[in-house]
Amino acid sequence: MEAKRLKDIRGLTDRRIDALLTLLSENSTIVISGTKIAKEIGVSHDTVWRWIQKLRALGVSVNGHPSKGYHIARIPDILAPKLISRRLLNTPFWKRIYHFFKVESTNDIAMELGDEGEAHGTVVIAEEQTRGRGRSGRVWTSEKSTGIYCSVLLRPPISPAQTSLLTLVAGLAARDAVGEELDAAPDIRWPNDVLVGGKKFCGILTEMHAEPDRVNYAVVGIGINVNQSRLPAEIAGIATSLRIESGHVHSRLEILVRLLRHLDRYYNLFVTSGPQPIVRRFAEVSSYFQGKRVRITTASESFIGTTAGLEPSGVLRVARDDGRIEPVISGDVVEA
Repeated sequence: MEAKRLKDIRGLTDRRIDALLTLLSENSTIVISGTKIAKEIGVSHDTVWRWIQKLRALGVSVNGHPSKGYHIARIPDILAPKLISRRLLNTPFWKRIYHFFKVESTNDIAMELGDEGEAHGTVVIAEEQTRGRGRSGRVWTSEKSTGIYCSVLLRPPISPAQTSLLTLVAGLAARDAVGEELDAAPDIRWPNDVLVGGKKFCGILTEMHAEPDRVNYAVVGIGINVNQSRLPAEIAGIATSLRIESGHVHSRLEILVRLLRHLDRYYNLFVTSGPQPIVRRFAEVSSYFQGKRVRITTASESFIGTTAGLEPSGVLRVARDDGRIEPVISGDVVEA
């Protein structure tokens, strides 16, 4: 069933290309003959040549040496599953990593896999999205090979009312994953934005398939702006990237591995100990937890108030200026 599903997913990166990338990356200091590469990954010598051209077209710097073979000029920042999976042993994420060079949306693919019964811990990664999206149908700009665009399929033993906590879990994981990349500690704006210097560099979109009393599966989509040197003019005032903030290029692979390891840690904490430690950690690291003047915009109204912590379910509490405490289940939050 898995082989059929893999075959039927349009655009899925051939696992032999993954093997070629991994072989070149792990032997970056030596020249490997085309014959040896063909034998290692199980393709013809001509296929090796064609795939080398494809990798070059994708920006991978592969040097060819007549009659000797190939070597990689520098290890590519491509999120090759084999390079990632061996770093994720002892987590549920290492077994099933689906990689694409281009897709419409990683969340869409992960939802389809969820419908087909794919296991907890499945990860979908793309180098580029053509229809990446955020909350409320907003577009998430997904420039090729500069950001992290991934979706994780989870099958948590929780009620639908607790699903918003998965967004907080992912936000905490993303914050920790990039913390050592920046001089300033990232902030988290409820419910799904990770910020630095007041600008957003990471967004999270959680979707689910559920029944009234249980979640069949949830998909947590995480987008991180990593190496963009500039952003579209319409969002440049409110968004940023790690490269813009730090002034240098970052390893997407290292950040993704840390992201998934932290996600595993926070997810296990949530499932075994309940919402309290997640809410407590959010309170420690988010300036939006309590005492922040914010404007709340929901489908029905817009108002200004002061944040007053979270409900155990992860819902934001906001004190209106007339003293009423308003639970905000969903909506946009900006500093007032």
